[in-house]
Amino acid sequence: MIRFSLAIALALTPLPAFAQMGDGPVAAFTGADLFKLEAARDPQVSPDGRQIAYVRQSGDVMTDRNRMSIWVVDAATGRQRPLVTGPGRYTMPRWSPDGGRIAYSSTDEGGAQLHVRWLDTGAASRITALPDAPQSLAWSPDGRSIAYTMRVPGEGLKLGKAPDKPEGAQWAPPLEIYDRATYRTDEGGYIKPGHARIFVVAADGGAPRQMTFGAFGDDGAPEWTPDGGTLLFSAVRKPDWQRDFNNSEIYALDVAGGAIEPLTARDGPDANPLPSPDGRRIAYLGFDDARRTYEATELYVMNRDGSGARSLTAALDRDIDAAQWAPDGRSLVVSYDEQGVKKLGRVGLDGSLRELAAGLAGAGFDRPYTGGAFSVGRNGTIAWTGGDATRPPDVYALKGGTARPLTRLNEGWLPAKALAPVRKLAVIAPDGKPIDAWIALPPGRTEGQRVPLILEIHGGPHTAYGPMFATDVQLYAAGGYAVLYTNPRGSTSYGEDFAKLIDRAYPGEDYGDLMASVDAAIAAGIADPDNLFVTGGSGGGVLTAWIVGKTDRFKAAATQKPVINWTSEALTMDNTLFKRPLSPQNGERYAGLVRSA
Repeated sequence: MIRFSLAIALALTPLPAFAQMGDGPVAAFTGADLFKLEAARDPQVSPDGRQIAYVRQSGDVMTDRNRMSIWVVDAATGRQRPLVTGPGRYTMPRWSPDGGRIAYSSTDEGGAQLHVRWLDTGAASRITALPDAPQSLAWSPDGRSIAYTMRVPGEGLKLGKAPDKPEGAQWAPPLEIYDRATYRTDEGGYIKPGHARIFVVAADGGAPRQMTFGAFGDDGAPEWTPDGGTLLFSAVRKPDWQRDFNNSEIYALDVAGGAIEPLTARDGPDANPLPSPDGRRIAYLGFDDARRTYEATELYVMNRDGSGARSLTAALDRDIDAAQWAPDGRSLVVSYDEQGVKKLGRVGLDGSLRELAAGLAGAGFDRPYTGGAFSVGRNGTIAWTGGDATRPPDVYALKGGTARPLTRLNEGWLPAKALAPVRKLAVIAPDGKPIDAWIALPPGRTEGQRVPLILEIHGGPHTAYGPMFATDVQLYAAGGYAVLYTNPRGSTSYGEDFAKLIDRAYPGEDYGDLMASVDAAIAAGIADPDNLFVTGGSGGGVLTAWIVGKTDRFKAAATQKPVINWTSEALTMDNTLFKRPLSPQNGERYAGLVRSA
């Protein structure tokens, strides 16, 4: 759903003078504007690099939901056309190897199903009749098959047996029992019985073939090797898979015979396998699990048989979010966060890094988190979603020269809005560490005018904010508030040492970082020291609750979905295994982020 976050009582401050009332145009950014916003997601470069398919997200005021359609944009001219639109949700566009077809997921007929569209004729066909939504589509190299993952329903735990119900009787719904360690997820709700499996279906339709089986989930996205004989995927295929969730391996699945062979075996997550164009190497993401709350995810390369594994990015000291091989197989294009900004870079097989672009942006723009997606064509064209503090994500492309935007999805109306300008604020923590902070100013504010301030704290806590478009920030600013958001210690994109400063010490010194940020906003002549407010969600909710127990300088606080008691949190939160128990076999597992005595 589209999220209206007005946690602070904006009515405390009059709207700025530019906010016109009545029948005239309204310059201020309003809640109604959330339904006008459009954003680009999941860009996919065609094999020849000439076109880019992407998911276009737009608000639907009648259903309070986002619509998803698929569009195709010309990589040279920026001219675009709709590929699939309508009342359903259309996602996951994937080009066939010859570029003549696009597979995608559609909910036109109720539940999500796989469809294929032929670009020369415009004809489309549904090729599956699945009981659950397919995920992670991948074309075989010969274009004859499509691999995907899907949950296969299973039988849940039963306690006793109810008596037989008489014909026509209206009884209460049966008892629901959830027996998994992780039994629910954010937005997804309670997890239904069953496990994810890998399937292969003919690209022109027919009965799919289930490829994996067992009492564990195979939910890692499948990738075909160039010869089409093997599917690579990641999973935790171990007896203790529920508790040892952070110990996935890379597996090779023989398509013809169904045999599955593990290619990695270390203690820690190995995921996102990517075969090189010549099939000789496999790149993947992971880290050695040292039982801390944070480890930087590195890019590894190993031989096809799993031997010779080595990290390419150990010296980078940043998380690698995603990777794709360059067409020549001599390097990989990666995305990573650097000081609150998501970037694209090229990593050589010698570990060298060259920055390609900055300012990637995601479509979850309620708050200014880093985000974004990219893909690489066979001719070297790179497409990604990018934006900034006043612009939601559009499609960008790079081929040899300068990066340029191909779409301007909000150009028709957003420039007419008086958006909050965002500037960086210099902050030094009490112990001398520099802290990144940004402040959004109310539109119409004059230089030197002090205004009410909202300190907005990110969740995670191992995540990062940045100079990205955020509807919460714009709505608060339109109400007359300056909005301060920061990356206190524990945030990602500043290296492992900075993120680990809160390991078993949270909340703690991050409080000082946040207070130093507020002091900097006051010293800059922006914030009214007698009119301060604070809010945050999840990890930000924890810190909001911590703050109001340590100072009374804030006039009001709104703590959103916080953890207040680390003990009662266990087995009640949606990600309960974030705090792993002590085990004599495995040594000390995660003790959460709880401060030590």
